Amino acid sequence: MSNDDLSAGSVGTVIRPGDSEWESARRFHSGIGEPAAVIRAASVDDVRGAVRYASAERLEIMIRGGGHSAWGGVPGGLTLDISALDTVDVEGTRVRVGGGALWGGVAHALAERGLGLSSGDTASVGVGGLTLGGGIGWMVRAWGLAADQLVGAQLVTARGDVVEVTETSHPELLWALRGGGGNFGVVTRFDFQAHRLDGVVHAVYGLEGDARPVLRVLRDVMADAPRDLTVTYMDVPAMDPNAPAGASITAVWAGTDEDAARRALAPLADAPGVTERDFGVLDYPDVLMEAPEFDPERPMPGFVGGNTLLGVLDDEAIDRLVAFREQHPASVVMLRSLGGAYADVAQDDTAFPARDATWFAMAGAFDIPGMLDDAGRAAANAAWDAIEAKGSGVYGNFTVSTDEAIAQRMYPPATMARLAAIKHTWDPGNVFCRNHNVKPVADGDAG
Repeated sequence: MSNDDLSAGSVGTVIRPGDSEWESARRFHSGIGEPAAVIRAASVDDVRGAVRYASAERLEIMIRGGGHSAWGGVPGGLTLDISALDTVDVEGTRVRVGGGALWGGVAHALAERGLGLSSGDTASVGVGGLTLGGGIGWMVRAWGLAADQLVGAQLVTARGDVVEVTETSHPELLWALRGGGGNFGVVTRFDFQAHRLDGVVHAVYGLEGDARPVLRVLRDVMADAPRDLTVTYMDVPAMDPNAPAGASITAVWAGTDEDAARRALAPLADAPGVTERDFGVLDYPDVLMEAPEFDPERPMPGFVGGNTLLGVLDDEAIDRLVAFREQHPASVVMLRSLGGAYADVAQDDTAFPARDATWFAMAGAFDIPGMLDDAGRAAANAAWDAIEAKGSGVYGNFTVSTDEAIAQRMYPPATMARLAAIKHTWDPGNVFCRNHNVKPVADGDAG
């Protein structure tokens, strides 16, 4: 890869091993990559040039939007950093967001105008990765996925062309972008339909003792709860002084009606072992967490476990989730309520799986050397398999594996076939393969 070849035309700032910015450029959210070069794009033309170069040279290319990608770099390939494309333009309730923007900045820009979008839980999460993977956020029951609010996009294709994607111009491509991941090009701008939002009610409850009866109450509360309410159950070990160990339930109500939120949550608040830690109105950006900065001397641990979308949170599923945490002290368990606007979207209307799911579940044991041996891994895998057997589909934003089997588990067969045909149209050479990869297959050729 010669300097002249890569520097010809507009590709952005090229950073290679030995350059003064190399060490900072190759770091990502949870590790240090080993690409042959990092390209920092400052414009759409830079993105076009970098993609054309990668396609011509048959180089793997990984897109970094500036958020929490944990895939790192591609040895011998290119990392294309588009974090500089982070503008937020608001016109009425239509919001145009650069492909490198972070949700914290977007939330603040919208809050100033009394608007909101359902985003991730963390301010430093990227808009691009979260949206393309679906985006289960605090307003998922009120407004659906982040991808459900996507009404258009600007995309650089594998050929380096720029296309404007809308319901009328490229409806199949827009369908694929709503949950199909980064398989179809580099999205340099996302167009969203925002919602009026003056603030949110934010509540946190602590749990003492056996979580099983409390989770049964929570399940029953959410079965009939107004869609303004979304809740998350977390049980974590001691990891961070700002995140107390133990079990807790956090609730967010889309709006400022504290009385309505209290009424909806009353059975949970009255459940034995539940104590109220916080209750009040906040600006939506203040709900988003701040993730700790990556320490290269302490790499992020792996996990043994997974995630799934549960159609029903029955007593057996609750017991298996709580037992996972009990059996593995260094582990985390999470539940996020679905339904409401999430369920309003027909299964075939987006690429995202399991629209009939009522809960998103995740459990993982930290795979830390000296803490989890082969027997412990086998036990955690078996415990997780029993949980996943209760669900349907995998949420790609909560797994960083590029194993082909993951993508196959993420989507129903008909959805995968449709994605593969769209992939063949827009990226027949599979240039964008550094993801939960959908391999291109000409329509009708599958099987």
